[in-house]
Amino acid sequence: MEEFVNKPIGGKDFVKNLIPQKFPFVMVDTLYSYSETELVSGFTIPKDSVFLENDYLTESGIIENMAQSVALHTGYTFFLKGGLTPMGYIGSIKDLEIRELPKLNNEIKTTVYVLLEFGGITLVDVVSKLNDVEIAKGQIKTILAK
Repeated sequence: MEEFVNKPIGGKDFVKNLIPQKFPFVMVDTLYSYSETELVSGFTIPKDSVFLENDYLTESGIIENMAQSVALHTGYTFFLKGGLTPMGYIGSIKDLEIRELPKLNNEIKTTVYVLLEFGGITLVDVVSKLNDVEIAKGQIKTILAK
């Protein structure tokens, strides 16, 4: 899938309709690639981000970006099937490692690897990179609202 990463499927205006979060809490702005089992999102850190402290994206901002990347995978899946963007919740986050905080105007790319999807529950591994260097990773479980 890596060969498609430089040609986005959609930018900010497209992505905002695929996730339940709204400004100023949107932490993904580009959909680079998608398959049933993988997604790559992008996020360029803006000056007005609520998760910006001293020109660095906070740990909470990275976690929110990871969670919204999972939501983007779900939202795009529903979009492709003609459905509406679903609401969901974080069920758990585990094995989280944050190695570096990106700065204002940096773009992080987050890859979601779907491990399991069943009955509205999705389990994924998530890796965030800055300039192709891993800065964060973890495992997230999400649950669709009924």
